[in-house]
Amino acid sequence: MRELEKCEICPHRCGINRTKGKIGRCRCDNKIKIALVSTHNYEEPCISKIYGSGTVFFSNCNLNCMYCQNYEISQLGRGKEISINELADIFISQQKNGVNNINLVTPTMYAYQIVEAIKIARTNGLKIPIIYNTNGYENVETIKALDGYIDVYLPDLKYYSDEMSKKYSKVDKYFEYTTKAIKEMYNQVGTAKFDENGIIKKGVIIRHLVLPNHLQNSKHILKWIKENMPDDVYVSVMAQYFPTYKAKEDKYINRKLNKKEYKEIENFLYTLNLTNGYIQELGKHEEEYVPTWEY
Repeated sequence: MRELEKCEICPHRCGINRTKGKIGRCRCDNKIKIALVSTHNYEEPCISKIYGSGTVFFSNCNLNCMYCQNYEISQLGRGKEISINELADIFISQQKNGVNNINLVTPTMYAYQIVEAIKIARTNGLKIPIIYNTNGYENVETIKALDGYIDVYLPDLKYYSDEMSKKYSKVDKYFEYTTKAIKEMYNQVGTAKFDENGIIKKGVIIRHLVLPNHLQNSKHILKWIKENMPDDVYVSVMAQYFPTYKAKEDKYINRKLNKKEYKEIENFLYTLNLTNGYIQELGKHEEEYVPTWEY
């Protein structure tokens, strides 16, 4: 595959030849690697309610988040290698299982292989929406290449400052790249559309995970969305953070959100009058929702 011969799929632009088995920053070569195929019932209601979301969790990642809940697959690379044809078969199997959609979790590194798998699956009858569930650290060129293949974009918008993105995910210019990518996503799919059961069929939902001791970061992010995105964009504010992996060693994020922090962000969200979206309730047992990896 030509795009893998000098890989510039994500903002790292490693330039390595993945077709020759070389590995870039994301730790991927030319093979697709997955860790779990499942029916997921804990996404936003418009994604998973009634029949669940047909998730495919991809291994490896172009970020190095020290608090990643899925670090066993994103950082440690747990998973199994499959072919493009096998991925297409997975899409068809998920559809046969009756799920609402195909949910591609951390797909960036495999974007061009995924496109080929979608082409094959569509010739074999794939009709349900495809969700691109990404950490947001994307090149606009890659997002443009997905035009016509992705129905719903589900990007994270994690950090406002370079200081935070470098400290917690070891990447530069996260906010710059991610906001450009999100605007392109919206340009492609436009206003969110839902079926008669309230299941999303097309659109963008911007996710933001609130980190303890970093409320100003969250406020900057939400304010940017209000001032720079169309009024009908959907936002999902997540409160599910819990310290795991290397986050336990950081004095600022080595605990869960408290009620005071949650309430402050909730109130700020309402003052912005962001009319579409979700705010996750503050829970007690977030660890229980981390998947059990198949491979």
